Amino acid sequence: MTTRPVAIVIVTYNSAEVIADCLRALPAALEGAGESRVIVVDNASHDGTADVVALTDSEVKVVHRTGNDGFAAGVNTGFAHADGCDVLVLNADIRLAPGAVKAMRAAVKPGVGVVAPKLTEPDGSIQHSLRRTPTVLRTLGEAVLGGRRAGRFGPLGETVTKPAAYERAGFVDWATGAAWLVTRECIEAIGPIEERYLLYSEETEFMLRAGAKGFKTYYEPAAQAVHLGGESGTSPRLWSLVVTNKVRLHRERHGKVAAAGMWAATMVNSLPRAARGSATHKAAVKALLTQRAWPAPLSTPAAPPKDAPPYVCFSAQDWWYHNQAHSDFQLMRRVAEHRKVLLVNSIGLRMPTPGKSTQFLRRILRKAGSVAKLVRRPLPDVPGYYVMTPLPLPFYGSERVRALGAKLVRAQVRAVCAVLRMPNPIVVATIPTAWDVVQGMPHRKLVFNRSDRHSAFPEADQGTIAALEDKLLSGSDHVLYVSRQLQGEESALTQDRAHFLDHGVDLQHFRRRAQLPEDLAKIPGPRIGFFGSLDDYLVDFDLLERVAKEFPEASLVLIGDATLSMERFEKYPNVHWLDFRPYAEIPGYGTGFDVALMPWLDNDWIKHANPIKMKEYLALGLAVVSTDFPEVHQYPELIRIAKGHDAFIDAIRQTLQDGGLSTVEGRREAVLPASWDSRARQLVDLAEGQR
Repeated sequence: MTTRPVAIVIVTYNSAEVIADCLRALPAALEGAGESRVIVVDNASHDGTADVVALTDSEVKVVHRTGNDGFAAGVNTGFAHADGCDVLVLNADIRLAPGAVKAMRAAVKPGVGVVAPKLTEPDGSIQHSLRRTPTVLRTLGEAVLGGRRAGRFGPLGETVTKPAAYERAGFVDWATGAAWLVTRECIEAIGPIEERYLLYSEETEFMLRAGAKGFKTYYEPAAQAVHLGGESGTSPRLWSLVVTNKVRLHRERHGKVAAAGMWAATMVNSLPRAARGSATHKAAVKALLTQRAWPAPLSTPAAPPKDAPPYVCFSAQDWWYHNQAHSDFQLMRRVAEHRKVLLVNSIGLRMPTPGKSTQFLRRILRKAGSVAKLVRRPLPDVPGYYVMTPLPLPFYGSERVRALGAKLVRAQVRAVCAVLRMPNPIVVATIPTAWDVVQGMPHRKLVFNRSDRHSAFPEADQGTIAALEDKLLSGSDHVLYVSRQLQGEESALTQDRAHFLDHGVDLQHFRRRAQLPEDLAKIPGPRIGFFGSLDDYLVDFDLLERVAKEFPEASLVLIGDATLSMERFEKYPNVHWLDFRPYAEIPGYGTGFDVALMPWLDNDWIKHANPIKMKEYLALGLAVVSTDFPEVHQYPELIRIAKGHDAFIDAIRQTLQDGGLSTVEGRREAVLPASWDSRARQLVDLAEGQR
């Protein structure tokens, strides 16, 4: 038996009635199994599931997800929290028998990637949990002969029904996913579970994919568990997912022609039963007849599938000179691993003007330099990612000039799309001035990535920008929010087109570094730090100056491009402004902070913001002190939140003394589910019709 720890991952959604007994059975089930931990991943239950877990076993780690986007997404979150462990995935309605985990771990041997236990009904009878690879013939066999009879004959039934098969150990094609142990080697070699299935077929796809790569599924009857059973056989909605996902899985594995055969076989299975009045099979027939287009897989970074749509993103930033941590960059570069993507650099909210705009000439010159780069592929390892900067006319106060500018930008974007062979793309708009461009441009869908309230930008023509925002809110197929506050305020306008898509974080990038950058290492500690854009409409510079005064014994380290003069800090020897640093180097600088700051202004922009920096700080395990704004209250146990300058200073002082709320490990663990890859999958699912 392997000596590495085992993590029990239980995914819950409104499981308050069953989770307690599942947890109570674990101590006996884990006897002799070695080091273990229990992780409950809760998919935003609203029945008090998490409270029941806490009352049943206070040692259990509960990971709270912000929504219910499927069993696979929950399991992948559990995988992320079980680094270095084998993982036993359980449904909340499983009751493991004493010694079950030890028996499953003992079954691990070369060539085994997954171990499945013997499942029984509450009355002790065998639950048919073993499966053969799905085929059209087996689906037809079950339709004609019935599942139990067909299952006795390998070529004719997918479900193994011979009683003798459940009494002997051995390899199987796959097993139902109510309880299954996955080795760490298998997880690292095969990767995450495919999240597009939402429910059903995700374990089928994973085990078949693992088996094809030499990590087979092994059945061990010495390990036993009672499975209370779910609603899939009685719920029309769930059964419709079972049958449609079976067709989708067949298409992913064998192509469109084979999928048509599976669709027909599944329909043959469902139609007679629907005619006899079965509500579940009526739902299955309806689902098969109205089955929506499904996103092509996000599983391999090879050339995009032929039927995968291209994406055009109108960014609110400029790839060539802004921080590449921004959400539109992060999302699109990951979508581009599986789709062709054209990122259109910001066309602006206003024309910089002397006296009103800070660093007027510098802004004009850097935009001109960006336009001069034409169209490029900036990431050699992501060949499907293109970046262009159109020549804009950012005069949005005049209707006539605005219309002319939109035509100019649209012509440039359409020309590039034609050259790149990107017809009828899905358009993602992050900046409201894209509305005039997009409405005259052929597109498959329009997604408004509502990352900020841009009409609150002080230099913009706020009335004009607000009107453009309203048009995008009304005219988009979907509106994605990162601010719950903003989503709530606009819910009357967006209704069911609104979706909360939280920011992610690059977990691999934002890891603590063993060695600090040379210039930071020379700065004496303790270090109170900030990295990011030092924008005058975001950052409270008066507060930063107050920090410099109050903590002369500490070093205030500021890393980032500044939009105003930093001369005010020259009189403080403990202030070290290191200016802009490349994105690749930021984690090294953050590693050296004893306290990380979010010193925001109290304005309408911040009220509706969700700074990516917040998760980056936490991914680095940093102790964080922040001014008060709505989204920071998602982390009250990790971030000290201060109302007012005096409270902010007090919070820094306390953090220097006690190291901050939680621990380095606890802060990082809190954001492990928030990968940009998972956020990109959610965006693609939404844009391409999965939800």
